[in-house]
Amino acid sequence: MSHKIGNEKGMTEEALRDKAKREQSYRERALKLFPWVCGICCREFTGKKLKDLTVHHKDHDHDNNPPDGSNWELLCIYCHDNIHSRTIETGHGGGSEESSQSGATHQAFGALADLLKKQK
Repeated sequence: MSHKIGNEKGMTEEALRDKAKREQSYRERALKLFPWVCGICCREFTGKKLKDLTVHHKDHDHDNNPPDGSNWELLCIYCHDNIHSRTIETGHGGGSEESSQSGATHQAFGALADLLKKQK
């Protein structure tokens, strides 16, 4: 029998363990795929600070974890909280097409190809 816990909106211990395991899995994959840089503020993370870099699901569906990471972006905890605060304030729920458009629009590496071409 699982016990209810007061945090995470009354999730059971088992549900919390499953959530943590799922998050660890896609976080590890995202850290292997992407540079350790916040996709919004462009801060770099290494060492002990790496724990402050989180995985944001662009469509807000935490079960949508494609192997290529196309539904993820790495965000620092501050930018990630800001994204979700804006989503809540505008009244968008997770998973809808409308809410997926309210996510981060900044592309930290958008002009990287042009910069590399100029250096050559």
